[in-house]
Amino acid sequence: MPSILKPLAGVLPIAPTPFTDSGEVDIDGQRRVLDCMVDQGVDGICILANYSEQFLLTDAERDTLVDVCLSHVRGRVPVIVTCSHFSTRIAVERARKAASAGAAMLMLMPPYHGASLRADEKGMLEHFARVADSGLPIMIQDAPLSGVALPVAFLLRLVREVPQVRYLKVEVPNAAAKLRSLIEAAGDAIAGPFDGEESITLMADLDAGATGTMPSALLPDRIKPVLELHRAGRRKEAAAAYARILPLINFENRQCGLRATKTVMAAGAVIRSDAVRHPLEPLHPATRAGLLELAAEVNPLALHWGK
Repeated sequence: MPSILKPLAGVLPIAPTPFTDSGEVDIDGQRRVLDCMVDQGVDGICILANYSEQFLLTDAERDTLVDVCLSHVRGRVPVIVTCSHFSTRIAVERARKAASAGAAMLMLMPPYHGASLRADEKGMLEHFARVADSGLPIMIQDAPLSGVALPVAFLLRLVREVPQVRYLKVEVPNAAAKLRSLIEAAGDAIAGPFDGEESITLMADLDAGATGTMPSALLPDRIKPVLELHRAGRRKEAAAAYARILPLINFENRQCGLRATKTVMAAGAVIRSDAVRHPLEPLHPATRAGLLELAAEVNPLALHWGK
C-alpha cells in the first residue's frame, strides 16, 4: 500500500471515462487520457468521480478501470479513487479494492440516495470510520449534489475522530468562508483543504487557505500556474493568470459540465469520441462551438496533445 510522504497539494483533476460511439468503455482511450493528464503536469489524478460518469458505470467496469488506471499510471503521480456509495458495505469493499490496486487516497461523498435517504451524523461518522479501515487517507467531498449538509462543526468532529480523514474538497456556495472556518479551527489536522467546481472560485479559495483544487482535466496545465504564483506570494500575477482562463472555466461550469473535457480531448485527438452515456446528451452544436472557441484562446494541452 503506497504512503503519502507529504500532504498532497496542487492540481488533482478528475479523469474522464471515455466511451466509444456505441457506448462501451474505451480502455485505450482511458490510457491516453491518463498520459495526457500526466503531461499536463498534474499533481495527482482522481478517477471514478462524478465527472468520470461513475454513476453510469457497472461494478465490473469500475473494477476494470481501477486496475487499468493504477497499472497504467504506475506511480507517475498519485491516484485518488472515488468510492462513494450509500451502502457502507459497498463503500468499504470499493476502498479495499482501491488500496489493493495501489491507490494513494480515497474520495467519498456522504452516504445519500435520492431526496429522502440520507444518513444522520452518527451514521455518516460510522460510514467513514469503516471505510478508513482500508488504511488510506480519505478526502471528503462536500458538494451540493448529495443534498447532505456537512456543517463545519461536524467536519471538525469527523477529522478529529477519524484520523484517516485528512482532506476536504469543499465545493458548496461560499466555499471560501467554509474553508477559512475549517482551517482556522482544525489547523494541521486538515492536511489538504481543497476546492472543486471546476476551480470556478479558485482565487477566493486560495486566499482563504486552500492548498489545492480538483478541477476537470480540461485545462489543469493552465490552472497550475495560478496556484504556483499564489503560493509564491505573487498574488496579482496569479489573479491575472486566473482572469485569462476564467471565461473558459465559467463556460465549462455553467454550460457544459463533464462534457467539456471530453469535447476538447476529442478535438485534441486524445480520445476518439466525446460520447456520454444516456440519459446524458451530447452538447448542442452551438454550445460545442462556443466551448472550442474559448478553448482555442487558452490553448490547453488537451486541445492539441494527440495531434
